[in-house]
Amino acid sequence: MSLFKARDWWSTVLGEKEEFDQGCLCLADVDNTGNGQDKVIVGSFMGYLRIFNPHPVKTGDGAQAEDLLLEVHLRDPILQVEVGKFVSGTEMLHLAVLHSRKLCVYSVSGSLGNVEHGTQYQIKLMYEHNLQRTACNMTYGSFGGVKGRDLICIQSMDGMLMVFEQESYAFGRFLPGSLLPGPLAYSSRTDSFITVSSCRQVESYKYQVLAFATDADKRQETEQQKLGSGKRLVVDWTLNIGEQALDICIVSFNQSASSVFVLGERNFFCLKDNGQIRFMKKLDCSPSCFLPYCSVSEGTINTLIGNHSNMLHVYQDVTLKWATQLPHIPVAVRVGCLHDLKGVIVTLSDDGHLQCSYLGTDPSLFQAPKVESRELNYDELDIELKELQKIIKDVNKSQGVWPMTEREDDLKVSAMVSPNFDSVSQSTDVEVGADLVPSVTVKVTLQNRVTLQKIRLSVYVQPPLVLTCDQFTFEFMAPEMTRTVGFSVYLKGSCLPPELEGNTVVSYSRPTGIPRVSQCKFRLPLKLICLPGQPSKTASHKLTIDTNKSPVSLLSLFPGFANQSEDDQVNVMGFRFLGGSRVTLLASKTSQRYRIQSEQFEDLWLITNELIIRLQEYFEKQGIKDFACSFSGSMPLQEYFELIDHHFELRINGEKLEELLSERAVQFRAIQRRLLTRFKDKTPAPLQHLDTLLDGTYKQVIALADAVEENQDNLFQSFTRLKSATHLVILLIGLWQKLSADQIAILEAAFLPLQQDTQELGWEETVDAAISHLLKTCLSKSSKEQALNLSSQLSIPKDTSRLKKHITLLCDRLAKGGRLCLSTDAAAPQTMVMPGGCATIPESDLEERSVEQDSTDLFTNHKHLIVESPMPEVSPLQGVSE
Repeated sequence: MSLFKARDWWSTVLGEKEEFDQGCLCLADVDNTGNGQDKVIVGSFMGYLRIFNPHPVKTGDGAQAEDLLLEVHLRDPILQVEVGKFVSGTEMLHLAVLHSRKLCVYSVSGSLGNVEHGTQYQIKLMYEHNLQRTACNMTYGSFGGVKGRDLICIQSMDGMLMVFEQESYAFGRFLPGSLLPGPLAYSSRTDSFITVSSCRQVESYKYQVLAFATDADKRQETEQQKLGSGKRLVVDWTLNIGEQALDICIVSFNQSASSVFVLGERNFFCLKDNGQIRFMKKLDCSPSCFLPYCSVSEGTINTLIGNHSNMLHVYQDVTLKWATQLPHIPVAVRVGCLHDLKGVIVTLSDDGHLQCSYLGTDPSLFQAPKVESRELNYDELDIELKELQKIIKDVNKSQGVWPMTEREDDLKVSAMVSPNFDSVSQSTDVEVGADLVPSVTVKVTLQNRVTLQKIRLSVYVQPPLVLTCDQFTFEFMAPEMTRTVGFSVYLKGSCLPPELEGNTVVSYSRPTGIPRVSQCKFRLPLKLICLPGQPSKTASHKLTIDTNKSPVSLLSLFPGFANQSEDDQVNVMGFRFLGGSRVTLLASKTSQRYRIQSEQFEDLWLITNELIIRLQEYFEKQGIKDFACSFSGSMPLQEYFELIDHHFELRINGEKLEELLSERAVQFRAIQRRLLTRFKDKTPAPLQHLDTLLDGTYKQVIALADAVEENQDNLFQSFTRLKSATHLVILLIGLWQKLSADQIAILEAAFLPLQQDTQELGWEETVDAAISHLLKTCLSKSSKEQALNLSSQLSIPKDTSRLKKHITLLCDRLAKGGRLCLSTDAAAPQTMVMPGGCATIPESDLEERSVEQDSTDLFTNHKHLIVESPMPEVSPLQGVSE
C-alpha cells in the first residue's frame, strides 16, 4: 500500500450507469445555515440532483442514509450546478441548475421533523429561463460592479454569451469567429469574461464592451453568424497557448492582483490580468481537472491537478509539493469545510464515484514474522550451488543464440531481384542525359509460423535511387501464411548512388504482444545504373588491385557488358554510367592484377567493389577458398581531400545564403509594415519609393531562395560523391592492411556515420570526432593521449585542415601496425605490437605537421595514381601484358 494514497474520509457511489462532468460538482452552504459548513451538490446527465452532508461515524466509513439530504429527478440533463446570490431582494444563497435548454434557480431549505428522521429538505423553484439556444456552460459574478447580487452568463454551443440579470434577460452577444465553445470564467477585478477559443488562444472580453455592442436579436442572427462577429465587439487581449483548454479558474492574491489559471491538455498556465504569462508548467500525465487556491506562503498559489493516471498532484506555483493516489479518475475536484473539518478534498469521477479525502500518511504497522530456526545441511547447499553455477554457465555460452532462432522461426523475410528490367519502365518522366532510365522489380516474401499482428514492411535504398513504394502494412497474418509484395527501383538524378544494396525491415508484434524486427538485404544489378561503353586510353585517376590467383576473363565476370570474342579472353572493358561518366577496367593476361581507371575519382568505387565481389563469387563457385585481394599502391588521400573540401565549401556557401535570405526576409517584412502604415493613414503621404524598394527586395528574396535550392541540390550530389569516395578509401585501407570484417566495420562507422547531411550536424565534424576518438583509444601510443578528452559539442569547423590531418594520422598509425578494436583493452598502449619506433600522438599543430611530413613517403599527393609495377602502359584495346 502506498504511503501517498489519498486518505478516504467519506465516499459513495451515485446511481447506476450515470455520467458526470466537471460542472456537475459544487460545494457551498446552499441551505444558508450560516455555520460555515459546506454541502456537496452533485448533478448528473441523467437529471438527478443530489445534496449531501457527509459526517462519518468513523473515518473511512461509507455513506449513511442520513448523509443524503435531498435527491430530486429534474428529468432534463444537468450540465452545471452553481451556488450564488441569484434572487433579487435578498442576499441569501440559491442554487442555479443549467440544463441544455433551460436555466432554473432554486432555494434549498430544511424544516425540522417531528420524528427521529431529523430535518427534511426540499427545493423550491424561484424562477427559470427557457433558452433559445443549446447551452454549454455558465459562469456568474457581479458583472459591471453590481453589489449584493450575482449575474449569470451562459455560453451556447454556437458561441453566444447570454447574460441574465437574475429574473430578467439582459442581452446576448456572439463571440467573434466562434467555432466551438470553450471553458468560461469571470474576473471580478477586471470585469471581463475569459474563455479559450477554438483557435487555441485565451481571449478576454470586457463586460462593458459586451454590454454596449450591437444586440444579437433574431433579425441580425443570420448576418452575425455570416460575419462571425458582432459590431464593435472587440477582444481586450489574446494569448496563444497552442492547445485546447480543459478549464479556467481565477484566483485573487489580494485586492490588487489576481491570476488567471488555464488548464491545457499538456500544460497549465498562470496569466496576469493583462494576459501576460506569470509561469507555466509542463505536465507529465494527461490532466482531467484542476483547482487553484490560495497558498499559506505569501505570493504563491497552490493548485490541485487530477490526471488520467488516478493521481492528484499538489503544485505550489510550478513546484510539485505532494502526489497522492486516488481510486478513480477525477473529472471534478473541490475543496471545502465539511463537518468542522477544513480543507477536505472532494473528487467526482465520470461514473459517479464521489469521495471526500484528505492528504497524509499512515504508519506501517507490519512486522516481519520471525524465521524458523533450523540446522543447515552444508552438503546439500554445495550440491545446489554447483547445479546453479552449471545452469549459469550454460546460459552464458548460449547467450545471443536461442533468441535469434525463435525470432527467425516467427517470420522469414526473403527478397528476390528480377534478372530482367521491367517491360515498361516505372521511371516516368525521368531522364538522365540522353539515356532512358530503366527500372527493375524487387519482390519481398514474408513467411510466418505463428499469428502476427501489425506487420509493417519498410524498404530503403541509397538515394538517388528511388522506390515506387517503400511502405507496406498488414494488420493480421494467420499462421503458415505467405505474403508477397513487389516494387520497382530506378535512378532519379544525375549522380550515382554510393551503394547498390537495399534493405527491407519488417516490424511486427508476436501473439504475446512483444515487438520484433526482422530485416533482409538485397543487391541491385549493376546494369540498373550502368551501360556498356567504349574503353578509354587515358584517365586522370587509376588504381591497381592485386590478387593471388590467375586472371579471369572479364567476359565471364561481366557477361552483360562485352561482346564475346574469338578467344573468350576479354581483358579490357568499358562502362558508361547513366549521366555520362565512363570507367575502364583492364585485366593483365600474365600477371594477377586488375586496373580500374576513370576521369572521376569517386566513379572508381562501384566498378572496383563490383569487381571484387564478382571475383569472390567466381572462385567460390570453382571451390577455391583461399582467394584474396590486396592493394599495394599509394593511398589516394589527395583526391579524397579535394572532395571533402568541395563538400565543405558548399556547406559554408549554404550557410551564407541562408543568412542573406534571412536578412532580406526581415527587410521585406519591415518595408511591408512601412507601406501598410502609409496605406492606413487617413492623410495620404508619398511612398518615397518604398514600392520600388519592396519590388527589388522581393526579387532578391526569390533569387536567394533559388540559390539556396540550387546549393542544396549541389550539396546532395557532393555528399553522394563523397560517400562513394569514402567507401573506396575504406576498401583500399582494408585491402592495404588486410583488415578483418570487424575492423572494416569500425572504419565504416567512423567515416559513414550519417544517412543525411544537414547544416546542424554535418559530415566533417562528426567524422573528425570519431577519428579523434580512435586515435585517442585503440590507436593511441601513450597514456598521455588516453587522458585527452574530446569536446562534447559538435559544431561546424572553420576549415577542413584538422580533419585531413587526423585522416592522414589514422593511415599512418595503421601503416605502423595499429589495429582497430572497441574492446575494453583497446586503450592499452600498443607499443609492443607496433614494429619500428612509434612517436606519441601529437598534441599541437606543429607536431601534427611534422608527423604529416614524415608520412609523405607513404601517402603521395600526385594527381595520377599509377602504381609503380611491371605492368606497362599499353593500348587498352590490346590488353595488358607483362
